[in-house]
Amino acid sequence: MNRQLRRGQTVTVTWETATLPNGVRVVTTPMPATQAASINIFVGVGSRSEPERLNGITHFLEHMVFKGTERRPDAHLIAQAIEGAGGVLNAYTNKEFTCYWNIVPFDHFSTAIDVAADMLLHSKLEQEEIDRERTVVQQELKRNHDNPQTWASRLIGQAVYGPQPSGWDVGGSVETVEEMHRPDFISHMDEWYLAGNIVVSVAGNVSHEQVVEQAEKLFSGTKSGTLPGVTPYDGTISGPRVLCDSRSVDQCNVSLGLPIFGRHDDRRAALRIMNDILGAGMSSRLFREVRERRGLAYSVHSSYGFLDDAGVFTISAGVNRDKLSETITVALGELERMATERIEDDELRRGKDHTIGRFRLSLETAFSLGQRHGELLLTKGEIEPVDDFVARLEAVTADDIQTLAGQILDRSRLRCSVVGPDLDEDEVEKALVA
Repeated sequence: MNRQLRRGQTVTVTWETATLPNGVRVVTTPMPATQAASINIFVGVGSRSEPERLNGITHFLEHMVFKGTERRPDAHLIAQAIEGAGGVLNAYTNKEFTCYWNIVPFDHFSTAIDVAADMLLHSKLEQEEIDRERTVVQQELKRNHDNPQTWASRLIGQAVYGPQPSGWDVGGSVETVEEMHRPDFISHMDEWYLAGNIVVSVAGNVSHEQVVEQAEKLFSGTKSGTLPGVTPYDGTISGPRVLCDSRSVDQCNVSLGLPIFGRHDDRRAALRIMNDILGAGMSSRLFREVRERRGLAYSVHSSYGFLDDAGVFTISAGVNRDKLSETITVALGELERMATERIEDDELRRGKDHTIGRFRLSLETAFSLGQRHGELLLTKGEIEPVDDFVARLEAVTADDIQTLAGQILDRSRLRCSVVGPDLDEDEVEKALVA
């Protein structure tokens, strides 16, 4: 095997990587003190890799790999193999990658990675099962639509990215899902489920030698090939400035969205600190101003999400209908204040301490480390040590945050989505420019 090891180390976390001859990448994060083993298999394909006719097929396929293989012919046998050991298994799809994962007691590691590989590489994808699961996927899409908070967040992605693959819904639509059949799934897997597009990330009470041995046995037959291209994000394309969905509910869920940079940008550390100070937690500016001082909303926060070449910064809140415009104005005012007023040193220190503390605490489990290292290896080709990223956060200055806030707050690119009762787009539009 072509085994070129690269060791990364922080104060508390070590890992080891290897590449199989066919291109499958493997990363192991040993945690000798834990009772768990977390297996995470990442595939670099998501909704922005799909043709428009098949929007949602990556997510649908994620469902289908649980439905049976030659060795484990039905979903019950797959679930039983993991749950019978006391473990859990699941998967998720986003715009750029899919992850299949399970967590088991460490002494069941060999079974767990075998089940994950079997699902991924040997799913039967029977038309009968596709037809049965089609209804389940469509019900999931309808559930998302019926949840006002979830739907407002979906709409803001469509509004910011617009009608291009970056803006398509991960699950597609009821209509696109209806038209998917077995040949579509086979073709999709043949194009994207290639060795060089797969990362096997294992964290827990296992050794790198154990993981590589199993990976060689289970993934050596994965075919190599050239991946199709992904349509780049086009910043000149966007959706409607305001997207309203009026429905008979008691509360308005509102999301304000602005386009930002992708995951490789050096400003991401400043963004993380800025987001923390603005809208992460009960100490944040948005929480204090919108909820505590004015009583406009029960929930309010800011967040961000990255793609390879783009991203979205959002402010979200749940408010009474009569407080909608005021909440939008106040929330945007807080973001604008970050762009026009320099943050005091003590607030910057608190923001850093909160951000760094939350970051460190988020990496306490085998699952969280397996997820972090697998995602980084897939999306960036390398794993940034924890302490290196902490150093990036510590290096952020008040000037960095003020500059970044000014770069983000471009009202000409501002978008808004609202789900709630008796909505008026003109009213929302006026609040955006107030």
